[in-house]
Amino acid sequence: MKIGFVGLGKMGFNMAKHLLECGHDLAVFDLSENAVASLAEHGAVASASLPELAGMLQSPRLIWLMVPAGTPVDTTLNTLMPLLDPGDIIIDGGNSHYTDSEKRAALLKNKEIFFLDAGTSGGLEGARQGACIMVGGDKQAYEVIEPLLKDMCLENGCGYMGASGSGHFAKMVHNGVEYGMMQSIGEGINLLASSGYDFNLEEVSRVWANGSVIRGWLMDLVVRAFQKDPQLEYLSGRIADSGEGRWTVEAALEHEVSIPVIAASLFSRYRSRSENNLSDRVVAALRHEFGGHSFSEKP
Repeated sequence: MKIGFVGLGKMGFNMAKHLLECGHDLAVFDLSENAVASLAEHGAVASASLPELAGMLQSPRLIWLMVPAGTPVDTTLNTLMPLLDPGDIIIDGGNSHYTDSEKRAALLKNKEIFFLDAGTSGGLEGARQGACIMVGGDKQAYEVIEPLLKDMCLENGCGYMGASGSGHFAKMVHNGVEYGMMQSIGEGINLLASSGYDFNLEEVSRVWANGSVIRGWLMDLVVRAFQKDPQLEYLSGRIADSGEGRWTVEAALEHEVSIPVIAASLFSRYRSRSENNLSDRVVAALRHEFGGHSFSEKP
């Protein structure tokens, strides 16, 4: 089966390249002609438009979207819908709001087209080497794409979450947890630096990353960041957010669930935009290391 892949940004490009290396046939489209041409050099079939891409695929079509949340997803769907047939499957692998995914699934169901919401985690390295994907939507459609997911993900790194919206809800909460974990790491390292002891922060992070209770990929990334600069002085400490932490807090308020750590980590990001300290630079560095997110350089 040839797969249509729409959206070749940082995550999408790496995911598509990984699929090609796994032996899948891809027809690709992106607004950037350079991104399409670059992936064509790796074996993908280039398309110049969404109609051309849809015409390259045999029904039941399988089209994976990696486009920015919000209007870009709706615009893409509105263009594709008249070109699709009953039984075709569209997967939104971006960071869409779960309520938007519920509405899109209902709209496409009326046209007998399957819509799956696939929350994707793992950063750029995961996209390139094996991601973590949480899928919501029709179980039958999920079973169709499950072999594809197993190629895209690390072992045990994909799963069916439930009804439409649940995949993006799970990814949203995942990102909220991520906020809290990164904030805690940043605050701990800031306390080390303020203690009066002459800690080598790279060395402490390396030790914590190997065998400690808090070992894991985030600690590995802290080590990598400190190897670049022992004080992360190239960063301003201004931490951006892409919305999922705020959505998580909003969902907690709606469902009357207490999430004080996640909420505090979100507000700390807002505070970081008017102050500058080491804990903020650690979080900014972590976001850059795993996701290639932009950061503000120190003036």
